Amino acid sequence: MDKTERRICWYSSLLISLMMNSAKLLALRENSIIAHYWHFDFGEWSFQLLYNFAFCYLMFYLNLSSRGRFSAYRDQKKYSIYVLYNSMAILLCMIAGGIIQRLGFGFKALPAVVGSGYFVRFILSTILVGIVINIILLMREGKKKEVENEQLKNAYMTAELELLKDQMNPHFLFNSLSSLSGVIRENPNLAQKYVRELSNVFRYALVRSKINLVTVEEELTMLRSFAQLITMRLENAFQLDIMVTEPFLSHKLPHLSLQPLLENAVKHNAATTSRPLRVEIYIMFDYLVISNNLWEIPTPESSNGLGLINLNERFKIMLQREIEIEKNDDLFIVKLPLKA
Repeated sequence: MDKTERRICWYSSLLISLMMNSAKLLALRENSIIAHYWHFDFGEWSFQLLYNFAFCYLMFYLNLSSRGRFSAYRDQKKYSIYVLYNSMAILLCMIAGGIIQRLGFGFKALPAVVGSGYFVRFILSTILVGIVINIILLMREGKKKEVENEQLKNAYMTAELELLKDQMNPHFLFNSLSSLSGVIRENPNLAQKYVRELSNVFRYALVRSKINLVTVEEELTMLRSFAQLITMRLENAFQLDIMVTEPFLSHKLPHLSLQPLLENAVKHNAATTSRPLRVEIYIMFDYLVISNNLWEIPTPESSNGLGLINLNERFKIMLQREIEIEKNDDLFIVKLPLKA
């Protein structure tokens, strides 16, 4: 039994024992009907109340304890043995209670005890205990199903997230190799430096690949390295401005969230020295905003279309929030929600 179930058993035992023994309090009135048949004795009434309470809690414990034999027979669906064990426990408690009450308060024979309502009181208590036990078992079944559903949900989300990562990594690799081929054609001497910077970027991507959420500071550090690759290729036709204040550097977002956005900005927009591609990164409320000026080219580089779709799906899984995209004549803006 967990803490909540124990509390339910305690309160239920107290309530049942009070219900079964409260009628005898009417014997306190001298002219009442019960006073003609039963003389109120506070010691005897207290014993019956406490014994009834102990009986109820014992039955709860025997039937709900995960280590008990009663629970084992019930879980194994051996209901005949389960009922037999409960019947024996109830009978033993009734006999023991009758003997103690007879010795302590002067009962002469068991039939007199039964005639005073002793037997009926135990049967009614057993019925009420059985009802509460079934309610607790239903609660357990409900909790078990909730846990199973949560485990299935987590397993599904984990599998879906890994699939999205597997889709993203080849996308990142192919585009990086495509950019490398362009650098080799334009400036072979710069290609070696490009490879070194590219290795730094891939080291971050691979080392952190098993971590779903990273800090903004870590992501920006990687992005600066990736921006160096773009600068080697576009030179003065590319500008990156990062304006993120200290308090937000510890906020978290999905791993490799910024690189696809910077990559898309380069891929879909023309950039010249006279009209450079400007990318700005800043904070707006609890969003990390990535904005770039627009000069869209008619035929962008080949793409498998996974960038923004993949990114949005990862945010939905890990943060339960979606990214926001705004586009006007001058700017393309993506807002990424952050986790504090």
